Amino acid sequence: MSAASSTLPATATSTAAPTTTRDSDEARAVRSARRRATARFALTRLIQGAFVVWIAVTITFIGLHLAPGDIVDTLLGQDRDDAELRAKVIAEWGLDRPVIVQYFSYLAGILRGNFGTSYTQHKPVLDIFTSQIGATLQLAGAALAIAVVVSLSLSLWLAGRRGTARTVVGSAELAVLSVPSFWLGLILLTVFSFRLHWFPVVGNNGLSSLVLPALAIGIPQGAYLTQVLREDLDGELERPYVLTARSRGASLARTKRVHALRHASLPAVTIGGLIVGGLLGGAAITEEVFGRPGLGHIAVSAVQSQDMPVVLGVAFFASLVFVIASTLVDLAALALDPRLRQARS
Repeated sequence: MSAASSTLPATATSTAAPTTTRDSDEARAVRSARRRATARFALTRLIQGAFVVWIAVTITFIGLHLAPGDIVDTLLGQDRDDAELRAKVIAEWGLDRPVIVQYFSYLAGILRGNFGTSYTQHKPVLDIFTSQIGATLQLAGAALAIAVVVSLSLSLWLAGRRGTARTVVGSAELAVLSVPSFWLGLILLTVFSFRLHWFPVVGNNGLSSLVLPALAIGIPQGAYLTQVLREDLDGELERPYVLTARSRGASLARTKRVHALRHASLPAVTIGGLIVGGLLGGAAITEEVFGRPGLGHIAVSAVQSQDMPVVLGVAFFASLVFVIASTLVDLAALALDPRLRQARS
């Protein structure tokens, strides 16, 4: 009896050892597959991103050359009839070369980090961007924060509810989304600057001058996010796991915040690329309306003056930001939804 009992632990140990080794091998295989999938994903997004940036720059280049007007006339201004000066400017900026040569020369410059020199400001485009990008990032960041706060607050409040409040907020969302951001900016200026004198009209002088432009961009983006997030929260509140949590005594507010929000936020996260596009487009117009410095203001001025190097630089920067944002959105979606990680593995 004692001999039999003494052999049992050894048998159990010998049986468990291969199982443990097998589990360890499977875990390593899974981790290796995930690393390979992540590497393939990164490589694919890198290639796609480079293609998107190239397409954006190419379309902008073609559009500028097809646009009406003469760049040389814009550069010369009142001296446009001076033939000698005209010839000098054309030679200086290489405008006498074939368009295809100018195109490939510009692409080669981008690869070297040279975006050319502004026709009107006579400064390197990269230096112009460096001096103005801070104001645009500040505005876009503030607008994004407003959009997220508005979306989370309204969605968590109204999801799972029916009544007057939801109807009123839904109507307000449609109204905000139906008007352009510059028109909303003009309304904010009229009410809070001209009449109430709470905020400055134009400029970039501290936090007070940032509030209205950020609201003009952030409110429409927040309304869009709210519609998406609220509808998905409504759907999640009907899932069995939510009903189980409610049956165990969890309040509706806690259920939405703790259980449903993580799953419902995935569709809202996936439209992050569109939100970034809306922020960039809104910044371009809003900086003009509020007289703020930034890349948007530079872009509008460059288009009006046919400053090709600056316009092309803006196209490159905007497309690059969009690609980076889309990649980060995809990574966030993978982090939020394990099923996506398993599918890529």
